[in-house]
Amino acid sequence: MNLNARSERALLALLAAIQFTTVLDFLIVLPLGPQYMEVMHIGPSQFGLIVSSYAVSAGISGLAAGFFLDYFDRKKALLMLFAGFMLGTLFCAVAQGYHMLVLARALAGAFGGVTGALILAIIGDAVPEQRRGAAMGLVMSAFSLASIGGVPCGLYLAQLWSWHAPFYALSALSLVILAVAAWLLPSMRGHMAQAREAHPAARVWAVWMERNHQMAFLFMAVLTCAGALVFPYIATYMVTNTGMTQRQVPFIYLAGGTCTFASMNLIGRWSDRAGKPRVFWIMSACAMVPILLFTNLPRVPCIVGIAVTTLLMICMSGRFVPAMAMVTASVKARYRGGFMSANSSVQQFSMGLATYVSGLIMGQTAKGELTHFPEIGLLSVLCIMCGIPLSRYLRPAVEDGAKDDGRRMKDEMPVLDAQF
Repeated sequence: MNLNARSERALLALLAAIQFTTVLDFLIVLPLGPQYMEVMHIGPSQFGLIVSSYAVSAGISGLAAGFFLDYFDRKKALLMLFAGFMLGTLFCAVAQGYHMLVLARALAGAFGGVTGALILAIIGDAVPEQRRGAAMGLVMSAFSLASIGGVPCGLYLAQLWSWHAPFYALSALSLVILAVAAWLLPSMRGHMAQAREAHPAARVWAVWMERNHQMAFLFMAVLTCAGALVFPYIATYMVTNTGMTQRQVPFIYLAGGTCTFASMNLIGRWSDRAGKPRVFWIMSACAMVPILLFTNLPRVPCIVGIAVTTLLMICMSGRFVPAMAMVTASVKARYRGGFMSANSSVQQFSMGLATYVSGLIMGQTAKGELTHFPEIGLLSVLCIMCGIPLSRYLRPAVEDGAKDDGRRMKDEMPVLDAQF
């Protein structure tokens, strides 16, 4: 797409708003862990299933979406998926009991995961590569905004009424954003002509069999597992092991979200200037320190716990900005929707598996404290260390019709390889 600067900013703002709701829908469950465990009388593994049901369902729907996503106008596809996500969130609000909540989370994940993948595909279609790092930083800052405003407000509603209230509020907000998107989102059909040249099964096969795509999938699986091993249990660990009260939990997300809102945009622009692989390597190395600090944190004053979790969020989210820009550049436009759908499936399956494994590894003492968390921290660090060399094998895709005489790859490869 050829968008002027104003239209591009408006598009990115709208995508960020949609991303905000999908991220908040996932995030709000995590700090509610202590409340779920108390009200529903469940343990860490059962809570892990609440989280992982969303991710596994999103992974399955992402695999199915890979067969048809590139055959639709991006606008129509996004509106349909977002409407389904809104209904799934509403079902979470009306769910009664543990098993109904797990099913409702699976329904929300079936639409929410593919919605996130399609947003990344739209960015790849609409924003040139030289500005894509900043664009990713802007849209992915929805995580920060969700942490700053969404999670504290959701927790306040949960404490004021019940855990159902945040989902009611999120459903209403999603309805408003859906109406604005239907009005403002431009039609995007440029990818459809090439998509129809091949059978859907052949296109899915092509997406999965391309070596560059396979390396990107493996890279994203490792990247996702590193965070998913630890992040779903931040609030629970802080309450049960470090002495923080449930009323203090929102400050974790408020502080972390405020700092990452600034850091993700800065890291996005930094990665455009300094090279995305270099920035990814630096942020990955930095992330190992707060992971080990957090997973070994004893009872400490509230301010110390917030400082550690904030540093953890800055470093872990900082890896994703250059990483997603590198992954998006590794696929041709004609395959981008299907690839991003498949990539979302890989991420969601990895997230669900890592979260569930963490729940199985962890135990609880008679006082309710979580055990074996340091071992989970070591697993997370191992995943980060594996991701650094894997990033070297990502290659920029050469678009159909581009003159592939070696000059394009020669010009771009130093950006990917010279940093190592």
